[in-house]
Amino acid sequence: MFWHCKSYHRGLFLVALLLSGCSAIRQSIQNQPCSLDTANPYDTVKIDPDIHQISLHWKNPTTNQPFKTIENVVTWIENEGLEVIAVANAGIFEPKLIPTGLFVENASELRPLNLEDGYGNFYLKPNGVFYVTNHQFGILESSRFHQQSPEVEYALQSGPLLIENQNIHPEFTPGSKNCRLRSGIGVTAEGVAVIAISNGAVNFYGFAKWFKDVIKAVNALYLDGAISQLFTQQRPNFSEESFASFLVVTLK
Repeated sequence: MFWHCKSYHRGLFLVALLLSGCSAIRQSIQNQPCSLDTANPYDTVKIDPDIHQISLHWKNPTTNQPFKTIENVVTWIENEGLEVIAVANAGIFEPKLIPTGLFVENASELRPLNLEDGYGNFYLKPNGVFYVTNHQFGILESSRFHQQSPEVEYALQSGPLLIENQNIHPEFTPGSKNCRLRSGIGVTAEGVAVIAISNGAVNFYGFAKWFKDVIKAVNALYLDGAISQLFTQQRPNFSEESFASFLVVTLK
């Protein structure tokens, strides 16, 4: 079933929408039984900084309007002469397709760091920032990112952190019934980034433990929930779902 955010006009739904945006409200109503595909629990994209590059995109430079869909981003990137390896929707967003929290594109800060408290997954602290600097990938807890203020080419704030310094987020509970489709990104000790999207519903603890035990991620960040999308040449799905921003992997 596809839910339009504009369908919710009053009561708690309106409050949650105002606080957390379109992405978060749809996630909150789509919990389902934990149901990972045991044969292929996650689709993944391994990103080697020696041969790949990551960029973040919000608005089409020609129209200054949000790209909205994965197909629009892929078309624009390919027209720039780059080979697209993967595209994922880049984190939680607010109404009118505005990224929630820090968003840096081409070394320009388009949205500021958000250290406030609030409702929804983004505010399940510690949250964090995925960033690209000198073609290297990293993830930092948000307040540490603020303290260090690294110069970055691209940066995306989301939450919660799944893994911080090889430790699973302290609020995650084994056996939790809070299960849904989830996407995230992790960075290993070798500097390799891995994007993952679940095939089926998984709780936060299970998702984080997989990043820690299987991917060997030192740090990992949740990107989005029930509406998550991942485009690759192996899964060329062009969803009509609208998103605020996109994480794009291309060949150098």
